[in-house]
This record gives sequence, structure tokens and C-alpha cells, in this order.
Amino acid sequence: MKGVILTAGEGTRMRPLTLSRPKTMVAVGGKPILQYNIEALKDAGIEDITLIVGYHEEIIKNFFKDGTDFGVNISYITQNERLGTAHAIGKLEGTFKGAFIILNGDIIVDSQLIKDLIIKYQSADARSILTLTQVDDPTPFGVVELEGDKIINLVEKPDPGEAPSNLINAGIYLFDENIFWAIGKTDKSSRGEYEITDSIKIQITHNETVLGLKSKDRWVDIGRPWEILDVNEHYLDHMESEIQGVVEEGVTINGPIFLGKNSIIRSGSYIMGPVRIGDNCDIGPNSFLRKHTCLGNEVRIGNAVEIKNSIVMDGTNINHLSYVGDSIIGANCNIAAGTNIANLRFDDGNIKLTVKGNRIDSGRRKLGVIFADGVKTGINTSFNPGVKVGLNSRIGAGAIISKDIPSYKIIMPEQQHIILNNGK
Repeated sequence: MKGVILTAGEGTRMRPLTLSRPKTMVAVGGKPILQYNIEALKDAGIEDITLIVGYHEEIIKNFFKDGTDFGVNISYITQNERLGTAHAIGKLEGTFKGAFIILNGDIIVDSQLIKDLIIKYQSADARSILTLTQVDDPTPFGVVELEGDKIINLVEKPDPGEAPSNLINAGIYLFDENIFWAIGKTDKSSRGEYEITDSIKIQITHNETVLGLKSKDRWVDIGRPWEILDVNEHYLDHMESEIQGVVEEGVTINGPIFLGKNSIIRSGSYIMGPVRIGDNCDIGPNSFLRKHTCLGNEVRIGNAVEIKNSIVMDGTNINHLSYVGDSIIGANCNIAAGTNIANLRFDDGNIKLTVKGNRIDSGRRKLGVIFADGVKTGINTSFNPGVKVGLNSRIGAGAIISKDIPSYKIIMPEQQHIILNNGK
């Protein structure tokens, strides 16, 4: 059995984090999203893995290489035109024989779910098997209609009240070579893409056996930036303590902590775990890292900085007397002294963000900012909740930011100076 992970897309809903990396290479809990799925396939006994890449494919290839460091064999197929899931899977035709597992790269699955798929395939006569999960509101998803465990209909994004069930397609499949025949007969959808659900419906209409596997194993769809924080919390809650670096005298550690190689926590700092700190980091003195903070490699946290429930990516500096709460800070940012990031509205309402031009309720009462890579702030800058800042933008000293900032912008506050005559 071979495994395939679809990781060619950009992930526009995850901007600005995906302006410089594929969505599946956003780090959560100290690892790229894609790594969790590679490990799940390996744990299920699948060591031959094909990654279908496209957008910023060099980042994926440079990180995973041939898979040796991860105990698997990785090969790559490039999808230059991103024309849908069926188009991506169709690129495997002629290279695969027998059954194979397909995962969407922007979900995180439990290895037991993959094992269950394989067991069902071995015990049933089916062309395709879809993993199903139950949701309260199926309208944004592909919804299935079942007779026993046989799928007899598949409805994409039904209108309210029109869904045949609350069971949705989880984006985890087991196919045999018959799927390539169905893909060959698949037309473009109204979105201008070749949809794998349309290919599966072709199988159904030609009386090919398509089964559903109801699963209660872990399955997480990461579609929008704040969902990364939810997943990060989950993985840090299950983290075991390990200290590979140096903890100076006078540091207080309360709860689990992972401290990477060549990292140092300086005197007077207080760590409220679970907290993860990568390699070559320098923390403190007198810093306060609160629960569910995850720092990448080569991160510098200055004197008297407080960070709460945030992800800070590789190479970022957060300088003295700053506060970062419930935020995602990209790689190689420089957060100047006295920068304050608000994470709570005055009215205690949920934080809203703009996603693809629409204002979306995050469902979170506390949420700070989302910074792309290379953002720099001046001293004493302030950010309101839910602000996003694009690649390599600069925010001048003393600015108060309440709206999203596009990439490559310089924001300077207007100032008025009053000059007095000093008593003359």
C-alpha cells in the first residue's frame, strides 16, 4: 500500500502566512502540518509516500528531501496547474498499481484512521472508500447518503435543510486504479476545477462499489489562521518535558517544557507550561512565557517580554518590554521594544478577521495578530485584535494599527510638534 499527500495548493484563506510558504508547511506544535501526516502514514505501515507539490514546492523538497530522515521513502510529482483534486490525483496514472491512500495535506489525521481504512479495504470488495465524519452543520461540505456502508449519493455543499445526512467527506480516501478511469470522464465543475467528488459520483452511477468509513478518530481540518492556535494547544497539551539546552539559576518552570539544543533561558524568567522552545533560542532575562507558547528555532525573546498562547516562527526577535498574546508571528520578524498586541475587544465579543475579502467570526474571544514573515515594528507600536500584516511591512514607532496592512508597506503615524519658548 502506498500513500499520497496532496500539497500543491497555496491556501489563500491562510494568508498572510502562506505568502511565503505552502499552507502545509506552516508550523504547529513545533512541526509543519505536512510532517504530522507523513508520520501518520508511517505509523500505519505506509513507507512509500508521494507528495503532489506545486506552490513553493522547493520549501517542501528542501525540508523532507527523500524522506530518509523521517523513516520513509518520498517521491514528488509537480502539479503546475492547480485544477482541482481530481486533476492532482490523475497525475498518478501510470505510476501506481493496486490500492493507495490519499490525504489532503491541510488536515491532520490519526494513524488509526488510516489503519481502519486499510482493514476495511482488505475485508470488503470496493473500488473506493471515503472516510466520513459527522458534523452539526454539513452545508459547507460534501455530504453523503448511505445504504448500510455503501455510498449511494454525494452532494457538494447542500442548501440548508437539503443535506441527505450529517456525514461529510473528510478528505481521506482509499482508491484503486479504477479512479483514473472515472477521472478521465470527469468534466470541470462550475469552479473551473476537476473535482474528485464528481469522479466518485461517476463511479457510483456506473454501479462501482463506493463505501463509507465512519470514523471517530482524530481528524482536524486547518483552513484559517486561528485554527492553527487550536491545534497548537492540542499538541502542546500532549507534549512531554525535555530540556536539551541551558536553564540558568533563578528560572521558574511550572508545567511541561521542551527546550531545544543550544537554547538558553536566562535568570528571572518564568515559564508556565506547556511551552515549546526550539533550538538556538535566547530567552530573557525576566521574561514570562505563558501556556501554549511555541517558539521556533533561533528566536530571541528580550528582557521583560510576556508571550501568551502564541506561535513565533524561526529567526524572529521580540525585544524588551513587549506583549504578544494569542498571535501567530511569522519568521524573521523584529518586534521592537514596547510593542503591545491587544487580544481582547472592549465589549468582550468574538474577534473577527478578514478572510478573502469577507469579515469572518473566528469564534475566539481572545485573538491577537497574524504577521507574515519579515514584519518589523517600531518602538511602542500597538495592534488591535484581529489585525493581519503582510510580508516585509514596516510599522513606524508609536503607530496604533487597527486595520490589515498589505505586504511591502511602510506605515508611519502622523505627528504634530508644539514648540514652546521655554519661558522667554
